[in-house]
Amino acid sequence: MLIKYGLVGLILSIASPVYSQEVATPPVLEPSQIQAQAANLSAKFLGQYAYKPVPLDDALSVKIMNNFIKSLDPDRMLFTQTDIDTFTANSTKIDDAILNDDLEIPFSIFNVYTQRVVDRMTAARSMLKQNFDFNVQEDYVISREDAPWAQSEAQSSELWRKRVKSDWLRLKLAGQTDDAIRDTLDKRYKNILERVYPYKSDDVFQSFMAAYTTAVDPHTDYFGATASAEFDISMKLSLVGIGAVLQERDGYTTIRELVAGGPAQLSGKLAVGDRIVGVGQGDDGDIKEVVGTRLDEVVKLIRGEKDSIVRLDILPTEAGDNASHRVISLVRDKVSLEKQAAKKAVVPVVNNGVTRNIGVITLPVFYEDFEARRKGDKDYRSASRDVSKLLGELKQENINDVLIDLRDNGGGSLAEAIELTGLFIGKGPVVQQRDAKGNIKVESDDLSLPVWEGTVGVLINRGSASASEIFAAAIQDYGRGVIVGEPSFGKGTVQTVVDLDQVARNSKPEFGQLKLTIAQFFRVDGGTTQLRGVTPDISLPGFSDPKIFGESSYDNALPFAQIKPAKYSAMTNMAALLPQLKNRHDIRVQSDPDFKRFVEDVADIRTQREKRTISLNEAERRTEMAALADRLKAREQAGDDVVPEKDDGLQANERSLSANLAIENARKNAKDVLRNESAAIVADAADLLEGAAKGVKKRP
Repeated sequence: MLIKYGLVGLILSIASPVYSQEVATPPVLEPSQIQAQAANLSAKFLGQYAYKPVPLDDALSVKIMNNFIKSLDPDRMLFTQTDIDTFTANSTKIDDAILNDDLEIPFSIFNVYTQRVVDRMTAARSMLKQNFDFNVQEDYVISREDAPWAQSEAQSSELWRKRVKSDWLRLKLAGQTDDAIRDTLDKRYKNILERVYPYKSDDVFQSFMAAYTTAVDPHTDYFGATASAEFDISMKLSLVGIGAVLQERDGYTTIRELVAGGPAQLSGKLAVGDRIVGVGQGDDGDIKEVVGTRLDEVVKLIRGEKDSIVRLDILPTEAGDNASHRVISLVRDKVSLEKQAAKKAVVPVVNNGVTRNIGVITLPVFYEDFEARRKGDKDYRSASRDVSKLLGELKQENINDVLIDLRDNGGGSLAEAIELTGLFIGKGPVVQQRDAKGNIKVESDDLSLPVWEGTVGVLINRGSASASEIFAAAIQDYGRGVIVGEPSFGKGTVQTVVDLDQVARNSKPEFGQLKLTIAQFFRVDGGTTQLRGVTPDISLPGFSDPKIFGESSYDNALPFAQIKPAKYSAMTNMAALLPQLKNRHDIRVQSDPDFKRFVEDVADIRTQREKRTISLNEAERRTEMAALADRLKAREQAGDDVVPEKDDGLQANERSLSANLAIENARKNAKDVLRNESAAIVADAADLLEGAAKGVKKRP
C-alpha cells in the first residue's frame, strides 16, 4: 500500500458541528530515553564520519534552533516575539543537551507550538461569526518567511483577521455564498486545529532531528522506523500489502487509488472513495475501529506478511455515515509500485513532411532493490535493468532516437546512475568521488558495448538532482547526447545510510537510521555539479524558483570545486552541432503557439511569485479576475487545451475525491509542451548527425 501523509498533513477527526468552540488542551509530549540516546549517538557519528564534520557547538546549536522553529512556523503566523525570545534564550544549550541525553528543549517548544495552533485556530473560527468589509483599502502579506514576529497578542490577532478575511474573499470571488464560506472555513480551521492531538513523541523527535541534521548539511537526514520503511519501499518499488493508495478525508481512511494487479484491485471488492472504518487480522481476529486514527497507524494495520489475511470494514463511497457496512477479506501480496518505474512512449516529430518517431523514457527515480541484489537474486528490480528492457522494445519498434526524461527525478542509487550511463557509453568512467580524506575514486561502467547507439537527449529541470545529474553530466561530457531543459538542482554529494542499532550493537530496532554525506562527486571532466548543477545545452523555460529551490538556496551548501579530469574520450562532437540545434529550436518555438503560451504562463507565475501582498478590496480583485478571464477566454477561442485552472478557493481535501482526481487527470493528459519540444530537438540532432556522417550539408 502507498501512503500520503506528513507532519502537517494529518487531519484525523470527523468534523463537529459548525462553530463548536470547545477545544481540549493538546497533549504534553515528552521525549523517551531511547530518543535521547539516538540523538547522542547520531551526534557522535556525524562528528566523526561526515564528509565535512561540523562540531556540535554553540554555533551549530543556534542553527538547529532556527531550523526547528522555522519547521514549525515557516510563515511566522503562530508564535509571537515573546515566544521566540523564550525559545532562543536556550539557543546555545542544545549541543550540551544532546550530549547529556536531554531533549527537553525541543519538546517544550513543540508543546508551545501545539497550544498556539489551538489558540490561533480557535480565534480564527470565532472570526467567522463577523462580517467583513471588502470595500476598504487593505492588503494582506502572503509572503511572511522573513517578516517580523508579532510583537503582541493584539498584533497576532490582526494578522489572523487578515488571513481569515483573505480566505473568505477568495471563496467569495469563486462564487460561494456567505453561509457556504462560513461552513468551508470553519471546517478548514477545525481540521488544522485537530492535527495537534494525534501527535506523538516520535513526530517531535523526527522533526527535531531533521532540524539538527540539515544544520550539518542539506542532505544529511535521520530516519525513524516509519521513514526508514518508506525509504526502502521507494528504492525497491514494492511492498507487501493490499495495493491501495490511501488518503485521510474528514477522519476516514479513504481509498484514493487501486494499484493495478494488487490484491485490492484484483478482488473487485473495493472502489475508489470507499472508506475503511475498521481493520481485523486473520480470518477471525477482532476488527479494530480506525475512524479518526492516524493514517500511518492504519497503514501499519493493513500491511503485513505475504499470504496473510486482513479484513476490512468498509463504508461504501458516497454512502452516509449511518449506511450499512460490509466486511471484506483480502490476502496480502507483494505489490509493485509501477507508477515510479521507468516508462516509455513514442512522440512523432514532423519536419518538412517527414515524420521521425522519438522514443521517450521517463524515469521518476533511480531505484534499486538493494536487499534482493545483496541476496544474489538474478531478477532484482532496478532502474537500469528496466530502461535496458525499454530500449530493447524501442529497437523492435524501429525507433533509433531516444529522449530520457529526468524531470523531477531527485536521484536514488549511485550504482544505478553509473549503470544507466553505461547503457549509452559502454565501458568507461562515469563519475569521480572524493571522500573526507581527499581520496579520489573513479567509478566506471564495465559494459563492453553500449546497449543504445542511436541519438540521445536528456530532459532535466530544477528537480533533477544527484543521480540524475551524474547521468546528465556524463552524457554531456562524453558528447553522447544533447541536454535540454533548466539548470539542474546542484546536489553534488553522496550519502550513505547507517543503521544506528548496528553501530550501537543493539539487538532491538530502536535507534533508527542516519543518512549522512560521505563524499562529493565530480564529473569526468573534473568539474562538479555541486551548487551549479548541470547547465543544459539548450535552455527551456520552467516554473522553478532557484531562490527557494535547489542547492544554491541552502546557506550551508558545499561550494563548487574542481579536480583533475578522469581519462575518457568524447564519443561525439555534440558541441559543434549546438549552434545549429539552437537556431532550429529558436525558429521553431517562434511559430509554435503552444510553446509561446507556455512561456506566457511561466512569466505569469514568476510575476505572481514576486507579489508579497494581495489586496483585500473586492473591487480591485474582481478587476484582476476580469482581466484574467479575458485572457483565458482568448486562449480557449484559440484552441488552447492547456488553459490554466480557475481558482475555486478550495484546498485539495475540501473538494470531492472525484473532483481532485479529475483535476489530476486533466493535468496528466494535458499537452506536454516541453517534452514535445525536447523530442523535436532530439530529432534535429539525429538529422544533423546523419548529415555529418554522410557528408551532406544540411540546412542551418
